[in-house]
Amino acid sequence: DAGVHSQAWYAATCDRKMAEDALYRSNKDGSFLIRKSSGQDSRQPYTLVVFYNRRVYNVPIRFIESTRQYALGREKSGEERFDSVAEIVENHQRTSLVLIDSQNNTKDSTKLQHIVRVS
Repeated sequence: DAGVHSQAWYAATCDRKMAEDALYRSNKDGSFLIRKSSGQDSRQPYTLVVFYNRRVYNVPIRFIESTRQYALGREKSGEERFDSVAEIVENHQRTSLVLIDSQNNTKDSTKLQHIVRVS
């Protein structure tokens, strides 16, 4: 278990569109939630959804089978790995998360500040 089910920021029954709508409604930089990934792939079980600068970012959370850890985004050398999804959230409430917009090739960063609940 990734330690997500009892967390306020985990939107268990939420799909991508519901998550994005909820974050646009919050309209606060650093708003976030975590949802199940659309693909239901064991190697990418969750998605971190973050609102920043009037945009919503969907950041995949990968599960690394060999170490039983989690990491954000595409695999890269020297990436940060965490023992649970909750640790990812706690870490990025303190340190900025880099948000990459692949369409416009821009980078932003924000901390995870506001938990969004999907109603």
